Amino acid sequence: MIPFSVLDLSPITQGSDAAQSFRRSLDLAQHAERWGFNRYWLAEHHGMPGIASAATSVLIGHIAGGTKSIRVGAGGIMLPNHSPLVIAEQFGTLEALYPGRIDLGLGRAPGSDQATARALRRNLATDADEFPQDVVELIDLMSDEPRQHVRAVPGRGAKVPVWILGSSLFGAQLAAMLGLPYAFASHFAPQQLMQALEVYRATFRPSEFLARPYVMLGFNVFAADSDEEAQIRATSSQQAFVNLRSGRPAPLPPPLAGYRESVGPAERALLDSVLSCAAIGSPATVKDGLRAFIERTQADELMITSNIFDHDARLRSYEIAAEVRTAL
Repeated sequence: MIPFSVLDLSPITQGSDAAQSFRRSLDLAQHAERWGFNRYWLAEHHGMPGIASAATSVLIGHIAGGTKSIRVGAGGIMLPNHSPLVIAEQFGTLEALYPGRIDLGLGRAPGSDQATARALRRNLATDADEFPQDVVELIDLMSDEPRQHVRAVPGRGAKVPVWILGSSLFGAQLAAMLGLPYAFASHFAPQQLMQALEVYRATFRPSEFLARPYVMLGFNVFAADSDEEAQIRATSSQQAFVNLRSGRPAPLPPPLAGYRESVGPAERALLDSVLSCAAIGSPATVKDGLRAFIERTQADELMITSNIFDHDARLRSYEIAAEVRTAL
């Protein structure tokens, strides 16, 4: 069976707060562990009223501390926001606390708007184009014998598995060149998915980290006991996408029946694009959608995201995904 994993933004729902989000994230992680999910990743975003995972390393420690076996990691750390040494120390610490369970996915976007990105920059010369050099420096800091004089303590010798995240050909090329696993953000930016997969697989260079290409793809699942219920549950995420792209980020709103029909053609086109890698419906409908996506992409692993307002309904969506996986 293809492994399924969880991507969590620790959503802040309308009328709630970050503390409640963290409690729900831990509860979801504990359920995901019991249901057989492979890993649980949290994503770095800043200045987003609906996302509580800004201090990603801290939250990873919270989730890892409340679970026993599931891998926990970053999907991802936005490296232009940090020095490689700081991330090596943070993830070296996490690996020392939870050995063999920590993953480090790295991205080159700031995970925020431009003003927030400027506030996050570690110095005035920070440049996203330095991302490849920063990745190499970070991997070296966590190796047994770093080539640089600076030492990461903790960090040296941690050898935390590093992934390259991306939604374009740049990440595919870098992951292939460095011989690293590649995670593509098809759950919200699927436009270059097939081209990126072709580039990564065709140009992959085996490394000490990985002998053959390994691809994990983001996929939205909004599952419920009926198609009608799932369609309504999905409207929270639909509203969030439209609000974000319209420059109005907000806490995750409650579902709104008929939402898609209430918006204009531009908004419907946006939703068709960002949710083209999604399965919305009953277990049978979700199974068909997952099977078609896996057959089309030949993914090695799926990173499932279910951005649903009601926590119990979100748990049920992931439970259905786990049940469906055994039938694929």
